[in-house]
Amino acid sequence: MTLIELVEKQARLGALMDASRDDVLAYMDFPREHWAQIASTNPLERVNREIKRRSDVIGIFPNDEAIVRLVGALMLETNDEWTVARRYMSLESLARVTDTTTVRLSAVAT
Repeated sequence: MTLIELVEKQARLGALMDASRDDVLAYMDFPREHWAQIASTNPLERVNREIKRRSDVIGIFPNDEAIVRLVGALMLETNDEWTVARRYMSLESLARVTDTTTVRLSAVAT
């Protein structure tokens, strides 16, 4: 079944596909070297594994706030790690995507 046949057979699906075209193809506005990283869920899976690992160590949380504190601390730790140590995309390649000529990380800005 071709795309045109599918759209003709499923009008609502066709309308949804037309409406979401810009969102689905937004990754193409980035440099080609970023496409694999944009499509990958590896960083998210890594964070989820770390949350599971650390929460399994604790076992039972006394209240919801304790869970929020643990996950929040892990998110801050992950953000710091990826901002400085494990930069997922180079600053040079990100500079081509921004309007500014100089790209700096807020944690390292002078």
